[in-house]
Amino acid sequence: MKHVKTIRLLQQKFSFLLDVQAAKKLMVISLLAVAVFFFSASFGDSFINPLKVLQAFLGYGSDFDQLIIIDFRMPRIFIAAFAGMALAVAGAILQGIVKNPLASPDIIGISAGGGTAVVGFLAIFSDSNHSLTVSIEWLPLAGFIGATVVGCIVYLFAWKDGVTPNRLVLIGISVSAFMQAITTMLMIIGPIYQASEANKWITGSVKSADWDQVQIVVPLIIVLLLITFFITRQLNVQELGDDTASSLGQSVQKTRLYLILLCSSLVASAIAFAGAIGFVGLMAPHIARRIVGSSFGVLIPASAAIGALLVMIADIIGRTAFSPLEVPAGVFTAAIGAPYFIYLLFRNPNK
Repeated sequence: MKHVKTIRLLQQKFSFLLDVQAAKKLMVISLLAVAVFFFSASFGDSFINPLKVLQAFLGYGSDFDQLIIIDFRMPRIFIAAFAGMALAVAGAILQGIVKNPLASPDIIGISAGGGTAVVGFLAIFSDSNHSLTVSIEWLPLAGFIGATVVGCIVYLFAWKDGVTPNRLVLIGISVSAFMQAITTMLMIIGPIYQASEANKWITGSVKSADWDQVQIVVPLIIVLLLITFFITRQLNVQELGDDTASSLGQSVQKTRLYLILLCSSLVASAIAFAGAIGFVGLMAPHIARRIVGSSFGVLIPASAAIGALLVMIADIIGRTAFSPLEVPAGVFTAAIGAPYFIYLLFRNPNK
């Protein structure tokens, strides 16, 4: 316990234990995420010197550099970073509820619900000329509503004198498969342009990000992340099992409902503007757990930083590796995540 210190704040009314080694590792991860956030503004159709990026941040860059960096690149970097944070923290919450490091929001159908809602939006509001009858700006709202509603449906279907982790996962997988079937059917019977637009969203891309979207999603995700940080103790207690949690005074089912709603809100906020980027909610918490340990007080912020790193790096690769073509970031998170998921299964054969 020599690496653990007690921190007391507000005249000792608020206290917590701090793992010094884990805190140092978290600081390194966070600094790395900040560095990638800054340097990613240099990459795109043309490389811009990091010094010019810094000048643009300070308002001294040329008009051209200001346009490219501030107006075009920074919104997508913000969306990529905060979407990665939200998905990673949602994955950490779900893994805490299910008590299984292989759980993720993709598996229990929340992302699939957002995808179905988006494809349904494109199908319902398309006219005979294959053009939308409402503004495309309503598309993120459709994704948010779809993900949130499906999260609630999974919880309701999983309820049977309470919600158990195994039942939650099984119902989630079933609902996810059903949503994916509906999505596929809508894409097949709809016009080609609809399938193309929906496929980009389902894969996950931040290409169309703008400052209006940043102003909506960033404050929302910050609030949700703060709420998550302040309830980390509840997550730690949940991992001890239902009987132990009850004996410690926790209302297990009520807390589990709040956590699932929080998880759904984080996923919905992320995929509403970045699309259904896959595997981040699986990889980031698991990587963070191997680095900083399993205590949610440090696991949550570490997962957030690693999630941001994963999506920002995937976006950098997507807009530079095949230039002038641009590949959605979700392609690369899936390319990394699929073999990583198989690796985890071999590492955890009994899970």
